[in-house]
Parts: sequence; C-alpha cells; structure tokens
Amino acid sequence: MEVAAIQSDILPGGVETNLDRAREAVAAAAAKDVDLAVLPEQFLVGFFSFEEYPTQAAGLDDPLVGRLADLAADNNIALVAGSIVEDLAASAAAGYDVPASEGYANTSLFFDRDGQQRGVYRKQHLFGYASAESDLLVAGDSLSVVNFAGLTIGTTTCYDLRFPSLYRRLLDRGVDCLVVPSAWPYPRVEHWETLSRARAIENLSYLIAVNGTGSFPSADAQLCGRSAIYDPWGTARVAAGAEPTTLTATVEPATVAEVRSSFPAVEDRR
Repeated sequence: MEVAAIQSDILPGGVETNLDRAREAVAAAAAKDVDLAVLPEQFLVGFFSFEEYPTQAAGLDDPLVGRLADLAADNNIALVAGSIVEDLAASAAAGYDVPASEGYANTSLFFDRDGQQRGVYRKQHLFGYASAESDLLVAGDSLSVVNFAGLTIGTTTCYDLRFPSLYRRLLDRGVDCLVVPSAWPYPRVEHWETLSRARAIENLSYLIAVNGTGSFPSADAQLCGRSAIYDPWGTARVAAGAEPTTLTATVEPATVAEVRSSFPAVEDRR
C-alpha cells in the first residue's frame, strides 16, 4: 500500500485557503497512485487559532465534513483528514455517539475511497502547556481502528504521542499501522522525532507522523514540520524538513508480520 504524509502550510484561520491547499496535495498524491493520504492536525483552522474554534466548529453531518468526504471520493483515495474542531452538540443532534452533549472536540476522520466515513477519533490527551486546548475542548474516550488494504490502522493525535499506554491499547486491538496527525511546534523538535520513532519501535508498527508548517503570531508559535514515515524497526523510510511537502512510502502488512516474528518483543509483555 502506498501512503502519503501531507505536510501542509497552514494559514491561521484560513479555512478555504487551507482546504484548497489540501485539495491540491491530495489530488497530486492520488495521481501518484497513493492509497491513503494523511493531513495534519487542525489543518483547516490551524491548531493555535484558538479564537476561531467556536465559529469554525462543525458537527459530523456538517457540509464541511461532506466536502472532506468528497475530497476522498473525488480522488478515489482513502483519507485521514487531519482533524477538525467538532461541535459535539451538533453531532449529538445528528445521532452520533459523543463523549459530551455539548462543547468541542479535536476530531480526526477516516474516509474510505468512496468517501464513506470509516473512523472517528477524538483526541484523548489535550495539550495545556502554553495552549488553550485543554480549556476549550472535551477529551475523547474511545479508539478508532480501521481495517484498510490489509493493514489495521489506528489514529492518535499529536500530544497523544507522550502517552505510550494509549498505543498499547491500539496494539491490543491488532493495530499494525499508526497515523498521527499533529501540530507540533518549535522548540520541541527532538521530542517530536524521538517520540514518533519510539512509538513505532515499541509497538513494532508502521507510524505515519504528519505535522504541518506555518506561524501563529497570536500564540507566538511556529509548527516545525519534520513529518516522517517510520517502519516497524523505527527507521524513517522518508522524512521531511521544515518546508511544505508530501512524503510517500510503501507500507506492507507482511513486513510487520516478519518483524514481529523475528523479534517477538510484543509477546513478552507482562
């Protein structure tokens, strides 16, 4: 399976501009026969644009979500659409299971090639250090695991990387490929790279770490880029610098099986 990590440049609050950039990058990936594309966390509004969250929030039946589904279907590509600010009250009114009847969540959506919504993941660990996320949003309480193209794919988001027990829960659900849409800022670049690699190594899984680029003057923050696609040994098959780009790599279920067979560390858990 061919996967793409789309390291978008994110304009604070520029939903339409950011959607156009994503649309162009996804179409380019599809033209290269990519099967699954992954966008960064809050790629539409920008993670640090906290003042925009209430006005840009959308329920899971909102036309905005429909446009993301169309982005997958129009390009015949599966898509982890980074994440959006979800209006939980609107989703609840539409019949979706939600962790709270009101408020907002940082929500990642997995769409199949036909635009069908296959997975919903609400970020469980909300970032409070120099960030308003933990004040503004409701934490998720469930996992998202999707079987696609022979792989079992689990989604987490950014700050979740610092909490390895979450990844063990995904491992127990059979996950062999992790996708991590993120909005990781300077100056903690080494943490981003080290934690991403560690989660791949300890779970003997592929890990697609997708960050954005862009500056957020209102929060004195800048995203560091450095997206990468790691194999189950923790080797970066491809890695980005600090500029917008799209990374592609081949991920194979057989490779995970071979690695876990030759080095069965996950079987030695106590």
